[in-house]
Amino acid sequence: MSAFLAMLQRELRLALRGGGDVLTLMLFFVIVGAIVPFAVGPDQTLLASIAPGIVWIAAFLAMLLGLERLFRPDHEDGSLILLRHAELPLSAAIAAKLIAHWLVTALPLLLASPILALLLAMDLASFWRTLISLSLGTPALAAFGAIGAAVTVPIRHGGLIAPILIAPLSVPVLIFGVGAITSPQSGAAALFLAALSLMAVALAPFVAAFAIRSAED
Repeated sequence: MSAFLAMLQRELRLALRGGGDVLTLMLFFVIVGAIVPFAVGPDQTLLASIAPGIVWIAAFLAMLLGLERLFRPDHEDGSLILLRHAELPLSAAIAAKLIAHWLVTALPLLLASPILALLLAMDLASFWRTLISLSLGTPALAAFGAIGAAVTVPIRHGGLIAPILIAPLSVPVLIFGVGAITSPQSGAAALFLAALSLMAVALAPFVAAFAIRSAED
């Protein structure tokens, strides 16, 4: 456990060393949502009806920004080879990376979501459902992103390929995420979303570790 916590602290320290990355992520998330009102017009009723989908698409695109730094720096400086032979299992090290990735990518989006809710004319009830939906679904996006980053880590410019690989996996997350906000059966959609995140987070470290071992071998 101490090795796992040390790994988590290392990843958070490295991720937060460039503090501007978190701010850039939040600005990108807000800007993507802010552009939409200019495209669809000032109709607040229309904006409110499509706001959940806009928020989820903005969150998905924003979380793609951090994929390149998830494994690439460790691959380039040889740290991945050391992690393979460390006392801490590689899957546990990747789990620490996954948690840190969620904390520095998804958590800032949750903090910035009230700004986007105001821009998209969301009512208070829809905003709270959106916040819960993002909290339940973004771990799955982070997990799928980790798998995509691990598969493409030996490929030059793999950061351009990873989004293509994880986009099909992320479609159910977006469907249930929006359904948890707008569907009459929003409670059931939220449960499916939570189950999907739990399954993805549980499996992603092992899948990513297998992909990294295969790439290094």
